[in-house]
Amino acid sequence: MAAMETMEWAEIESGTGSHTIAVGSLSAEARKRLIEIRQDDIDDVFSLRITGAERVFGIRDQWILRILWWDPEHRVCPSFKKGT
Repeated sequence: MAAMETMEWAEIESGTGSHTIAVGSLSAEARKRLIEIRQDDIDDVFSLRITGAERVFGIRDQWILRILWWDPEHRVCPSFKKGT
């Protein structure tokens, strides 16, 4: 994550596999957690790819990412490969 501190958002989005995810695409557990922490009024979250499966999720607020949680096993918004 430290390497991304000096990057522009365009660099992060185009070169790291990081991207915005609609709240409706999150797991039921993640959506429930957003309600618990009173952040359920947002439309999307930002998934910051750290390694293959590891992600940090947060809310983009202009130039910063307000971190919500660490997802070491890619379970907050699982992606499934075609044919599996």
